[in-house]
Amino acid sequence: MSKMLFERLGGKEGITKIVDDVVDAHMNNPAISSRFLPYLETPEKLAIVKQHTVDFFSAGSGAPVTYNGRDMPEAHRGMNISAAEYMHAIDDIFLALDKHRIDDETKKDVLFILWSLKGMIMGR
Repeated sequence: MSKMLFERLGGKEGITKIVDDVVDAHMNNPAISSRFLPYLETPEKLAIVKQHTVDFFSAGSGAPVTYNGRDMPEAHRGMNISAAEYMHAIDDIFLALDKHRIDDETKKDVLFILWSLKGMIMGR
């Protein structure tokens, strides 16, 4: 039996490192940085967003974690995220996965999840 996605991503520690790298990548990506740089002015809010992201991906990848954040449509309401911005975000996520030497099969599973969320995030 294969390991669940949560374990293949390195458990909570691995997902936390990936989320940190993804947020850094978003802040340095000129196509989407304007959505993330304001969080630098409110580090406490940035910490909450990062923790919610870790919890969301932990719960969604099979961990016995309860996600207490807003659902995806509510969390992204009013942001009007374009398809291009969403693809830039996915690119940043995959750069972080590569940095952490996540295998191709696991990356396919992550892409499946990200693609399944796009309708709940884009154009809201």
